[in-house]
Amino acid sequence: MPVLLNANASFSSRQELLDLQDGLHNGGPSVDTSSPEDSLTGSPIGSGPRSPGRPGADGPMGPHIFTRASMFRGQLYGGDMQPIREVPLGEKLISSDSDQLCGWGALMPKFIQAFNTPRWVLFFLCVASFLQGMIVNGFINTVVTSIERRFDLRSYEAGLIASSYDIATCLCLAFVSYFGGTGHKPRWLGWGVLIMALGSLVFALPHFTAPPYLVNMPEQTGMCSANRTSLCQDADAGGLSGYRFVFMLGQFLHGMGATPLYTLGVTYLDENVNSNYGPVYIGIFYTAAVVGPAAGYLLGGYFLNIYTEVHLTTEMSPDNPHWVGAWWIGFLAGGAAALLVALPILGYPRQLPGSQKHVSMRVSETHQMKDGSHNTASDPQFGKSVKDMPRSVLLLLKNPTFLFLCMAGATEAMLIAGMSTFGPKFLESQFSLSASDAAMLFGYLVVPAGGGGTFLGGYIVKKLNLRCRGIIRFCMVCALVSLFAIFIFLFHCPNVPMAGVTAPYRSDFPKTNNDSSPDENLTVGCNAACSCVRELYNPVCGADGVMYYSPCHAGCTSINSTTLSSGKQVYSGCSCVAGNNVSRSEEGFAQAGKCSSSCNYMPAFLSLFFVVICFTFLSSIPALTATLRCVPDSQRSFGLGIQWIVVRLLGSVPGPIAFGSVIDISCLLWQDQCGEQGSCYIYQNSAMSLYTLIAGIIFKVLGTGFYLLASVLYKPPPESPQSSCESTDHGTEHTSDLPVKDLPRDGVIVNLHARL
Repeated sequence: MPVLLNANASFSSRQELLDLQDGLHNGGPSVDTSSPEDSLTGSPIGSGPRSPGRPGADGPMGPHIFTRASMFRGQLYGGDMQPIREVPLGEKLISSDSDQLCGWGALMPKFIQAFNTPRWVLFFLCVASFLQGMIVNGFINTVVTSIERRFDLRSYEAGLIASSYDIATCLCLAFVSYFGGTGHKPRWLGWGVLIMALGSLVFALPHFTAPPYLVNMPEQTGMCSANRTSLCQDADAGGLSGYRFVFMLGQFLHGMGATPLYTLGVTYLDENVNSNYGPVYIGIFYTAAVVGPAAGYLLGGYFLNIYTEVHLTTEMSPDNPHWVGAWWIGFLAGGAAALLVALPILGYPRQLPGSQKHVSMRVSETHQMKDGSHNTASDPQFGKSVKDMPRSVLLLLKNPTFLFLCMAGATEAMLIAGMSTFGPKFLESQFSLSASDAAMLFGYLVVPAGGGGTFLGGYIVKKLNLRCRGIIRFCMVCALVSLFAIFIFLFHCPNVPMAGVTAPYRSDFPKTNNDSSPDENLTVGCNAACSCVRELYNPVCGADGVMYYSPCHAGCTSINSTTLSSGKQVYSGCSCVAGNNVSRSEEGFAQAGKCSSSCNYMPAFLSLFFVVICFTFLSSIPALTATLRCVPDSQRSFGLGIQWIVVRLLGSVPGPIAFGSVIDISCLLWQDQCGEQGSCYIYQNSAMSLYTLIAGIIFKVLGTGFYLLASVLYKPPPESPQSSCESTDHGTEHTSDLPVKDLPRDGVIVNLHARL
């Protein structure tokens, strides 16, 4: 009678399997398989009826079936269906049921076992990824200006604080993904969330240790006045700049804690669900990470409207350039929430109940190398020692599909990082928006496009049952669509005329033609007596339709009123606001803020920009799924770690630098920080649009090419179905349609998907 071997037994060599076969032929125990249990497992071998008339079918030398789909896991069963205690491999193959219970050590209450399901794991991991996105990508970007002002930090010091997160992530990725991949993943994840919570608390610490922030404001500045004190006399008073090291430590802890989340968290989800549903779970997980920054922007903006010293009152308003909001509240709340969510994650077992069923039915899609070196990772002892790390890295580097997926991810990450950093600035410059309006508009655009694209990408892979090559081709199509849509950057809006930069002062030179060459002569006859300073940039829009650097540069002497419709101040006595197109009643008036743009490209631009963002994020989860499938099972976590290192080093880190350098070329007017060049105030819209288009085309063409190479060079296993749209599982509902193979004369059937 056939012998059922454990579905999850792993053999370090084919010789062990042959030795086991010889032992079964030479007096091995007789095993009865008349039980119908095996037919319910979805095995292609044991699902059909028995072929009549097989020689020796009932004899002692009958066939022995080795299958990965046995319902009786971890044991050899005799004729009385009692487990045989001695396992030939001499090791425990499957953990006991208590190892799959939810709890903390010996504390395993029965009522919490209801949470021991993949859906609850997904919920807690989504909360963790939401908090990570909200804190790191939301709060940090929102409060960086307030932190610079509060602790006298320069821009490059703020850049070091932001970069500390990526530095920590790159340093920890290889270690965490390698050892965590073979370890207890929920414990790695839980401790990571705890470290991330500690980082948030450390980041908020300077507020409680620094002296209170008190500002004594003189009378209203920025008007035309002959007596003006220099704003640079206190420029060197940077006594609090040492706190930058505390912020860097907090960001470093953020990076350490978030490292397991997007490597071990993804593989833990993928291991414990049906492979068809894996992309959906991962898509939901990453959607929470995309929505997190949006919540961070909204909450961070709300907290910044509260004065940083909440127990004190101040006469300043949030519009005042010296205002510092309560930047620290978000980090305290986020850190406390992360502490709470870490506790349930720490209680999950190494494997969820029923996970072995999903593993046994999964078809291998590992890329097949010509030298057969991919079989190295099939050794159950491989990867448990640090000595195996170089071999594991070499095995991944020899996988061309994995490498080109990493390179495609790096190009997409470079584009996403650059666009997310400078997208609001682009909208602000092109359509003459305020910084807050541009940030809100960009946020409203990114949340549905990015979050919807992320979730939809995982759903499409599940709905179409795409296999590895089909997934890569889907990513290539998404890259092509976004490549065509990015040509929206061919269109640009003309610059709003600004006196002394893109247009002349009309009161002094009414006959001068308006050429496109930048003229930074901001001081002319109409404002020469005002002693205006370049350090105070506060644009106003004159009644003549020209924008001025500040009320002082417009020659304004007083504040007349505040318009009820817009809530903006109106300045009067502006000696520079004059000209043929200004009526007597409007002459000498200017309104706070930039002049509105007459450009009507905004609806079309936002529509196509939505397509670019959506299709860029649409390929993120499918590309991640293809990465998980093209590497051996034992290298999934480590492969994701290596991919994240490549994506960050070649994409996320240099992306903003590359885009910033390209955009800086189009700058017309630079900030003057007491003799040092600061940020850019005014860009030439045509040049900015052109350079952004060139950068976008380069990155999209590279990404499409990398996906194409990954698809062409991918070589699936010979037993893997070749259809790109065929399911990766042999579920129980399809077993009746599968052919039944005749048993060979040697009496042993080996499942093709068993790891040898």
